Amino acid sequence: MSQTPQKLWNPYLAGVALGLVVLVSYLALGHGIGASGFASRAGAAALNVVAPEHVAENAYMGKYVANGADVWDDWLVFEVIGVFFGGLVSAFLAGRHKPGITKAAGFPVWGRMTLAFGGGALMGFAARLARGCTSGQALSGGAVLSAGSWIFMFAVFAGGYALALVVRRQWR
Repeated sequence: MSQTPQKLWNPYLAGVALGLVVLVSYLALGHGIGASGFASRAGAAALNVVAPEHVAENAYMGKYVANGADVWDDWLVFEVIGVFFGGLVSAFLAGRHKPGITKAAGFPVWGRMTLAFGGGALMGFAARLARGCTSGQALSGGAVLSAGSWIFMFAVFAGGYALALVVRRQWR
C-alpha cells in the first residue's frame, strides 16, 4: 500500500490541538503532561531485574518499588505508550511510515545517528537533573502560568533562534 505523503498539519491547528490535550489531561488526571519520568521508571525496572537489592536501597529509584509497588503502575507509562501508538497511527494515516534516515547535506548517516543518540541522551540526563522535560515545563507549567516555565520557554526560543543563525547555511 503505497501512499503519497500528505501535507503536515497547520502548526497553529496542531498547537490548539496540543493545548486541548493538556486541558483534558488536567481535567481527567489532575495534572499536565510530560515524559522524562518514564525514562527513570524504565531504568528502575531494568535495574530491578538485574539487581533488585540495589534499586530497593537507592534513594532515587527506591520510591518506584517501595512497599511492593509496581514500577510500571503510573499514568506516565500509559501516556508514553499512547504517544507511541498515536504517532504510529498518524504516520500510517498520512502515508509517512516509510522507514529511513533523512540525510543532511555533506554529513554521513553514522555521524548524524551518533549526534542524535548523544544529544538525546544528554537531553534525557538534563531533563532528569532539572526535574522535568521541555514538554512538561512548556505545556504543563506554561498552562498554569508558572513564571519559571515562561522564562524557560523564552530562553529555549531565544537559544533556538540564535543557533539557527549559526547553522542555517548547512541546510541550504
